[in-house]
Amino acid sequence: MKMGLSLAQGLILLVTAATMLATSQAADTIVVGGSENWRFGFNYTDWALKQGPIFVNDKLVFKYDPPSETTPPHNVYLLPNLGSFIKCDFKGAKLLANATQGSGSGFEYTLMKMWRPLYFASSEGNGADCKEGMMKFFVVPLPRW
Repeated sequence: MKMGLSLAQGLILLVTAATMLATSQAADTIVVGGSENWRFGFNYTDWALKQGPIFVNDKLVFKYDPPSETTPPHNVYLLPNLGSFIKCDFKGAKLLANATQGSGSGFEYTLMKMWRPLYFASSEGNGADCKEGMMKFFVVPLPRW
């Protein structure tokens, strides 16, 4: 009984393997907070721990309503380090999305650097969103293997 592959079978196997690898490498789109979206009073640190793992090239989507008479404003900052994350200190932080950019389909942020912790928070209410509203979390994007 002959065990070798024909050229056509080899090509089919190669294309199938490449397709499977490409599919496993595809980035995910993750709505921050899931159905809760980005809002005051939700524990995003707990959410992030349960969400993982999160990979390089995954997209985080921050969805939140624009400010109104009944809806307080929120935003999204990238904090520079763990100390600023713990203290909710926005000095040196980078504004990623203002109070209106989370409406509709939301603000999308692609995770580009692996193994580096990224610290996200909302600064609204003089930091109350972050300090009292738990609107902060961090991720460490991992490589896809």
